[in-house]
Amino acid sequence: MNGTKKVGVWMDYASAHIMEFSETPFEVKTIKSKFSSNEKANGLAKGENHLHSKERQFKADYFKEIAKFLLAYNKVILFGPTNAKTELFNLLSEDNSFFNTRIHLEETSKMTLNQRKKFVHDHFVNPLYK
Repeated sequence: MNGTKKVGVWMDYASAHIMEFSETPFEVKTIKSKFSSNEKANGLAKGENHLHSKERQFKADYFKEIAKFLLAYNKVILFGPTNAKTELFNLLSEDNSFFNTRIHLEETSKMTLNQRKKFVHDHFVNPLYK
């Protein structure tokens, strides 16, 4: 399948680092969540329910932005230290636009840029994921 486009996404709840697979994976884009500590302080001032509502909305917008970017790829590896990747996976699994996209999840710790690039490369050269 020569037209297969592969991408790795290291993510947590604050940011997603998207790396396209090639001989030397490179970072294509970084998407940041708009939910900041400043938003948290403003939300707390208005009440806990308001804070949780804002947090859910910002998270939904963050995941939608990542999903929109991933539409161009056939194979995706989501990895990172938090449950954000699992939440995004569940969202993508329910979206018919990703029906023909192979998506894998992997638990990892915090990683440097070079570690993320190596991880994406090693994942996609593995015969199980080709």
